[in-house]
Amino acid sequence: MAAHIRRRLRKGATTTAVAAAAVAALAASQAPAAPLTEGSTGGDQQAAGGESGGPEDDAATGNSPYYTDLPPLVTPDRPGSSSNLPAATGSAEAGIPASVLAAYKQAERTVAGTDPACRLPWQLLAAIGKVESGQARGGKVDANGTTPSPILGPALNGQGFALIKDTDGGAYDGDAVHDRAVGPMQFIPSTWATWGQDANGDGRKDPNNIYDAALAAGRYLCAGGRDLAVAADLDRAVLSYNQSTEYLRTVRSWFAYYQRGTHEVPDGSGVLPTSPSTPTPSTTPGGTTSPTPSPSPSKPGGTKPSPGPSKPGGGTSPTPKPTPTPPPKPTPPPADTLGSLENAGTGPLTATAGGTFDERVSVRARNALGAPMAQLPVTFTVTGSTGTLFEGGRKMVTVLSKADGTATAPALKAGEKSGDFTVTATAGTTRPRTLTYAASVTARQADAIVRTDSKALVAAPGEKFADAVTLKATYKGAAAAGVAVTATLVADADKPAENDKGPHFKDADGKPLRTLALTTDAEGLLRLPDLFADENPGTYQLVLTTEGGATVVIELTVEAAEETAPPEA
Repeated sequence: MAAHIRRRLRKGATTTAVAAAAVAALAASQAPAAPLTEGSTGGDQQAAGGESGGPEDDAATGNSPYYTDLPPLVTPDRPGSSSNLPAATGSAEAGIPASVLAAYKQAERTVAGTDPACRLPWQLLAAIGKVESGQARGGKVDANGTTPSPILGPALNGQGFALIKDTDGGAYDGDAVHDRAVGPMQFIPSTWATWGQDANGDGRKDPNNIYDAALAAGRYLCAGGRDLAVAADLDRAVLSYNQSTEYLRTVRSWFAYYQRGTHEVPDGSGVLPTSPSTPTPSTTPGGTTSPTPSPSPSKPGGTKPSPGPSKPGGGTSPTPKPTPTPPPKPTPPPADTLGSLENAGTGPLTATAGGTFDERVSVRARNALGAPMAQLPVTFTVTGSTGTLFEGGRKMVTVLSKADGTATAPALKAGEKSGDFTVTATAGTTRPRTLTYAASVTARQADAIVRTDSKALVAAPGEKFADAVTLKATYKGAAAAGVAVTATLVADADKPAENDKGPHFKDADGKPLRTLALTTDAEGLLRLPDLFADENPGTYQLVLTTEGGATVVIELTVEAAEETAPPEA
């Protein structure tokens, strides 16, 4: 076992006192990234508070020892500045070995893609990695990110530590009797069996590989729908890793330190911590050690409990019974916990008014381990004023996800009003995950419009044009129903400004109109209202333009009847 791991087992009461003093000094000189939540102080061991990343009465590390070294009081950079300082900047403690730093940042990106609501910062992984293994023994990893020899904690045999009997047959920790914390992030084998990841793509989930271990730690910290940008959730996440208030304070100190700036150093050249945490075992007769037992009531014939304060009159008050601590709420296993909701390949959502959308909204649900989650209810909701609905005329539908985690909404039927709307997918109850898709309905279009006959349109001044004008609009060769068409009477189609004389339509009061908004019928046909000529003879033009840009120009002629000479007498 490596020398620094052996040092973790030394018992030194002085270390704890020095660490506590350093924490106080650090708190006085540096504002932490987020405050410790109320209830996270006092006592050397503290439970995670009902929401645990791993087994309910356990922690990722089995509460094994850790390094208590604190960061320097001089921060690597001033608050609010870069968190990626150049290699020549900052103290040695601010340096993180290249492969280790890359693993933390890769884990942050991966988790952000599958569980963005967690908001995992890589600096938190760096803080835990520093406290657990000194950044993989100062970055002693090979080109793939694997330590040359396993980083092992002490046997968790109940002698000052948790009692965890072997769960892996010694496969990871070489101990077939008790479990030991393993690797740069110090997972116990039973926790690794649930949370282990293959982040470097070599086909193995190896706790001794910094890439695999960092991603596993990231997913573990995000379990239960935690948002690590919230101080209370971050505290619970760290305490689920190791249920100790001192551990939480130490990790918090390094987290704040790394947030103020870090720099990359070569693998193998990181600074190794020196101060291990020290369990507080008690000595039993015969010289063996065991954890200090909790006080128990005296047996009959044994020492009686001390009397309580005297009552007025000389009586004594009975010793108050301790209030029982309620058991923590059960945490669902990671496989049953919704981790993320992601787009399952939905393309652009666009359709013409009255049409059916080619694309269907599809999402994929993943559990806290990143695996597809089946049989999860996903609710899809349409919001907007276009009149768009799902098949069956519903604005809201609920679909169960399939074995691959996908849930696909029914087809969308576009309404008659053009414009934008949204479709929102929602899953989960405790901390719902949502995805919102933008969609749009475009107006019905025509790419061609023509007259249905070719008769010349002629009228005498002040008279009505005798022949009605009928047109047909089409889109890709098919009748274009419900297409908006604008009809404008102009003097010259090359300068299509509305004319102020010549042919015109009439409104309800009989007044001239020279621009009309019309719509094609179900067959794509458009029959114009009656046209009238005024007293101004000449040649005029009627321009009709469809939604979609199709145009037709129709010539109108107003001419007086030829005068004929009276017959000779």
